[in-house]
Amino acid sequence: MSDSIEQAQDDIIEEFSFFDDWMERYQYIIDLGRKLPAFPDDWKTEDNRLHGCQSQVWIVAEGDADKLTFHAISDSSIVSGLIALLLRVYSDRSASEILATEPRFVQEIGLSSHLSPTRSNGLHAMLAKISEIATGAVR
Repeated sequence: MSDSIEQAQDDIIEEFSFFDDWMERYQYIIDLGRKLPAFPDDWKTEDNRLHGCQSQVWIVAEGDADKLTFHAISDSSIVSGLIALLLRVYSDRSASEILATEPRFVQEIGLSSHLSPTRSNGLHAMLAKISEIATGAVR
């Protein structure tokens, strides 16, 4: 894990700057998704399923306001890669740090303009769920 949430975003932006075109970036995103830790089948419940994504996405959070750890997976390889990026930025952080951090890397690496509308909606649904969990933890 990077030292700070901002450093994690900077690292992602730097990694994506090495790719010349979007086919290479998509392949890198898919490769990141393949490296996600195993997600237990018994976590794939309706309660853990994220609605608002075209793909199946499951997300589980552990911890409290001091440190939230997220686990997530998708049945889509690109979406799993997006999950891997979000986990690098937001997992193992305090709830207040999560809530105070805009996902600027999404815009800066060009995801906003290169994702299909349905994938973009799914990305925003994942970000909203992370924020919702962090908000619940600080209460």
